[in-house]
Amino acid sequence: METFFTIANHRLTIVEVDGEYTKPYTTERVMLVPGQTMNILVTADQTVGRYSMAMGPYESAKNVKFQNTSAIANFQYIGALPNNVTVPAKLPIFNDNIAVKTVMDGLRSLNAVDVPRNIDAHLFITIGLNVNKCNSENPNNKCQGPRKGRLAASMNNISFIEPKVSILEAYYKQLEGYFTLDFPTTPEKAYDFVNGAPNDIANDTQAANGTRAIVFEYGSRIQIIFQNTGTLTTENHPIHLHGHSFYVIGYGTGNYDQQTAKFNLEDPPYLNTIGVPVGGWAAIRFVANNPGILLHKTPKHHNTYDIC
Repeated sequence: METFFTIANHRLTIVEVDGEYTKPYTTERVMLVPGQTMNILVTADQTVGRYSMAMGPYESAKNVKFQNTSAIANFQYIGALPNNVTVPAKLPIFNDNIAVKTVMDGLRSLNAVDVPRNIDAHLFITIGLNVNKCNSENPNNKCQGPRKGRLAASMNNISFIEPKVSILEAYYKQLEGYFTLDFPTTPEKAYDFVNGAPNDIANDTQAANGTRAIVFEYGSRIQIIFQNTGTLTTENHPIHLHGHSFYVIGYGTGNYDQQTAKFNLEDPPYLNTIGVPVGGWAAIRFVANNPGILLHKTPKHHNTYDIC
């Protein structure tokens, strides 16, 4: 799951995220999503002693059980005495969305970058959790969601079915019956995604199932708007692209509005993983120049969708 990290009495300066340099940004804590990497500089300029380093969970979903425990290690200066009391690190509360937004606001590419301007394909993809009716022969193990339903992650309200043959193999060998080319580029139904999502579990919270893909021409310039939904609960959703990095040109809370959204096309961060804000949206742009399977949500609710 997503985690906070901090060091007692020390500031952290972010200089690189996901293998790309950023403008130095100093903060008291950072939040990492699954699959994300971050290089941080720390200046040891405090009184000689021992200071705790701590990691703790960030859980933005409401009414969700999770293991709220921390991992702690020592950040120890040379010359610290055995009887020195370790200064405790103060982690944010587990659902501190402001702390997450503050760090994201500070991320910028080190230099001006070449963000794609003329877009070949626009996608609007809703992401969220659904509760499907239980049709399992083993409901005690398979259906542990609300009202004995089955949890399903979805994009544009479609939950992925893993095929028996890999999609790439089926695509290149022209094998039929393993996937279809009808993944929608926009949600099939529009509504207030954050505040007006269906919630009559499990009568109207079900996702369609399928192994659906989109195929783009090599070199296509793609923009994707990811929109968090509140079908079961809004929460921070990690999104990752395989084999590609992307420019995070904008993000915000609530439903995405093209008229009011502000994009940074000068020095946006260049990432391969992003946590779409809880109850919000994120906009990315990239060039499809590395053929393969690109897009998935990362654990805890893993869901793959295919852009070939």
